[in-house]
Amino acid sequence: MADFRLEVFYTVAKRLSFTKAATELFITQPAITKHIRELEEQYKTKLFERNGNKIKLSLTGELLLKHTEDIFAVYRRIDFDLHDLTQHNQGLLRMGASTTIAQYVIAPLLAGFKEKFAAIQLSLINGNTEQIEKALLAREIELGLIEGRSKNQEISYHEFIKDEIVLVCSKNHPWAKKASIKTASLKEVRLVLREQGSGTLEVIDYAFKSLGLSIADLNVEIHLGNAETIKSYLLHTNCMAFLSVHAVAKELQNGELRIIDVEGLTIERKFYMIRLQGKAEGLVEIFMRFAKHYHNLK
Repeated sequence: MADFRLEVFYTVAKRLSFTKAATELFITQPAITKHIRELEEQYKTKLFERNGNKIKLSLTGELLLKHTEDIFAVYRRIDFDLHDLTQHNQGLLRMGASTTIAQYVIAPLLAGFKEKFAAIQLSLINGNTEQIEKALLAREIELGLIEGRSKNQEISYHEFIKDEIVLVCSKNHPWAKKASIKTASLKEVRLVLREQGSGTLEVIDYAFKSLGLSIADLNVEIHLGNAETIKSYLLHTNCMAFLSVHAVAKELQNGELRIIDVEGLTIERKFYMIRLQGKAEGLVEIFMRFAKHYHNLK
C-alpha cells in the first residue's frame, strides 16, 4: 500500500547503504538511486549526506524517517485489522518458548492475543533453545520463540525483539558499587552461568571469543538451568552472572541486583520466532503477524 519510494528510502536509511538496500529489495542500485533522487526532488532537499563511500541521514532525512516509520505503523494496523475482520479464526496453536522468553517476555503477548482471538486455543511448553528447536523439528509444536538461532536448514527464523545480556551481582557483593570492571577482571569473578544448550550461554560464549576469551578461561562456580535459580543463588553468594535484562528488571528496580559494565563488552542479541520451512500454517501466520504488530506498537 505504501509508496515504494518510501520503502526504498526507509531501507537505505536503516542500512545506510545503497548496495545493501538494493540487495534487500531485489532491485538494482541505479533503481535505488533513482527513487531517492525523486524523493529529494519532490521535497526540494537532500535526504542523505555523502562522504566518499559512506552516507548518513541529513536533518530532513531524519525527519522523513520518523514520519515514514509512523506511516508504516498505520499501514500495518490497517492490514492487520482488516485481515482480522475478513475471516473467522479458530483451532489449537501449539507453541514453545525458551526459558527467558517464557518467564519474562511472552505472558503479555499471549494475553493480548487471547483478547483478540478468543476462539484460538494456545498451549505452551518451555525449555532451552535447543529443546524448543527439537520440539519443532519433531512436530510437537508449530511455533517456537527462542533466544538465539542455529543454522538448521529445516527451520525458518524470524526476528522478534532485541535483548541485552548484562553482568549482575547482588547489592551486597564487594564490587556492587563499581560502575565498571576491565575485561581481565572477569577471570577473578566467581561466575554462575546457564546450562549447556541455553541460548543465553551460546551468545555469551560468542561474545567472549571476540575478546579472545573462552568460558574455559573463567572461574565458573556452577551452571544452573534458569534465571530464577541463578538470581536466587546470587542473593546468597558473592557470585556474578550474565543474564538478560528482561530477566532482572524487577530486581534492578527494587535494588536487589546491580549491573556491572564490562569495558569493551556489549552482549546484544535478538529473540526469534521459528517455524518449519515452507508456507506457514494459518494459525502460525496469524500469531506471527500479531506478535510483530504488538511489539511495533509498544
